[in-house]
Amino acid sequence: MADKPAIVLVHGFWGGAAHWSKVIVELHRRGHDRLHAVENPLTSLADDAERTRKMVRQVDGPVVLVGHSYGGAVITEAGDLPNVTGLVYIAAFAPDAGESPGQISQEHPPAAFENIAPDSDGYLWVAQDKFRDSFAQDLTEEEALVMAVTQKAPLASTFGDDVTAPAWRAKPTYYQVSTEDRMIHPDNERRMAARMNPRKTVELDASHASLASRPLEVCDLIELAVRETGA
Repeated sequence: MADKPAIVLVHGFWGGAAHWSKVIVELHRRGHDRLHAVENPLTSLADDAERTRKMVRQVDGPVVLVGHSYGGAVITEAGDLPNVTGLVYIAAFAPDAGESPGQISQEHPPAAFENIAPDSDGYLWVAQDKFRDSFAQDLTEEEALVMAVTQKAPLASTFGDDVTAPAWRAKPTYYQVSTEDRMIHPDNERRMAARMNPRKTVELDASHASLASRPLEVCDLIELAVRETGA
């Protein structure tokens, strides 16, 4: 269908576009052939939003933006483009104007907060030996090991970058809460979801890495957004 939105996937901190691998395979299996995954630099919200905008501008027709973790802040900032028809948040930040992911995290600190530390160059890392317990306790040890070793560290300053004009105030939204999330407090996820008045909220008994541990349910929510926001 020419009017069926393309899907653009936006990763968060401590991972790259490959974090979406299981979701990509499942969406493709379900017949979605207009799939894109942004590889963001994680150097500032402005940089990441602009990189995402550039990809969206390359897509003909409508787009559903999907953000995981900090990727939610990115789609909140970048989702104002006219061809973006919907926003899907997967265990993600959804800041309001003047809010940052760091500010939101301080309201209800996540359980794994102490396992995050900066290096001498100003990049934030999750301790490798704590990665599974912090980020992906419902994945296998091998899957979590790969994530831990290949993690993409953000500049620490990115955590404090404020959203300017949140796209969720003008676009249809969908939100997945991870009830066992140790990187974003589940109550913060619920609060951010509630104030957006999303068309659909789904709670999964999942870690922060729900996009990898619960890809079927995540794809169900993305497909709902595609169906409801298509032309």
